Amino acid sequence: MLQSFGLYTPHFEFARADDYKARLLEIRARQKDAVKDGLAVTGNTTWSIDGSQTRGRKMVADIQKLLLRAFNAECDDIVEHVRYNNIESSEKRITASRDAISKLGQIMGIGITAGYYRMKIDELHLSFEWQQKKQQEKEEQREARAEMREAAKLAKELENERRKLEKEQSHYENALSKINEQLAAASDDEADAVRERKAQIEKQLEKIDAAFGDVEYREANQRAGYVYVISNIGAFGENVYKIGMTRRLDPMDRIDELGDASVPFKFDDHAMIFSDDAPKLEAALHNAFADKKLNFVNQRREFFNVSLEEIKQVVRDNFDKSVEFVEIPPAEQYRESLLLREASEVHA
Repeated sequence: MLQSFGLYTPHFEFARADDYKARLLEIRARQKDAVKDGLAVTGNTTWSIDGSQTRGRKMVADIQKLLLRAFNAECDDIVEHVRYNNIESSEKRITASRDAISKLGQIMGIGITAGYYRMKIDELHLSFEWQQKKQQEKEEQREARAEMREAAKLAKELENERRKLEKEQSHYENALSKINEQLAAASDDEADAVRERKAQIEKQLEKIDAAFGDVEYREANQRAGYVYVISNIGAFGENVYKIGMTRRLDPMDRIDELGDASVPFKFDDHAMIFSDDAPKLEAALHNAFADKKLNFVNQRREFFNVSLEEIKQVVRDNFDKSVEFVEIPPAEQYRESLLLREASEVHA
């Protein structure tokens, strides 16, 4: 959020958007009470017209209502249109409106009270911070839904992988049973060939056992996964990398999903790092490049304006020196598009 970077200092620190909404309704109710109790605007109660204080007080009251209505209308418009890029000017506009009202009503002592003005400023800040909190919660909910989808896909992948392994295991166990029967009945000349085939089958069964172990490990360890470093030079240019994580069995499935219709070209992977604690490694990389984020407002956007050398250095210093990186991305469709564009310009 903006306050994280010194652009806006929050005046309220509620945990939920509903808390901001509740306080906003409370502030507006207090404003109504202030108007009702005559605490929103000042006025000269001794004003008289042709010696009549009754007529004078009525005129002052009418002018008070008129000027207060104008002030409220302008404040409502300001609050309705407050955004991240006009919060400071919005506060100044409310102050300027208050000052203009005081100037217009000066001769009758009419002006907006300090308490009512303060409530309007509070309403402005609450409305803005409510918007920010709603957006933050929306992003968090979107992220939570994405994580749930990822978890569901992983669970399905693990289930499918287990079924495939069970089928393969059954196939090779049957083959081993038959080869044992063949070995028992084989002549001396045939025995060596049968033993060699048996060894091959047993080796396949060992691989299947190891694969079962991997599946069980991924089911048990909810933090195991891959941290990926990918780029899309056709969409974002050079030295812009997305650093994220996935728990999918085949991490490239996740990369392919990221390169969907929302970007013109597919992503290229520069590194795929398996970790027993992928979220921890991902967080370490994000923290290392926090000042090089492309999006400083949404903390869940994982794009960074860094060089691949910088990423390699952090990975090798803090995780694994043996991680291999792809230096130059293929970016096939992007490069082919450049060639086609150049060719079309030559023949134009």
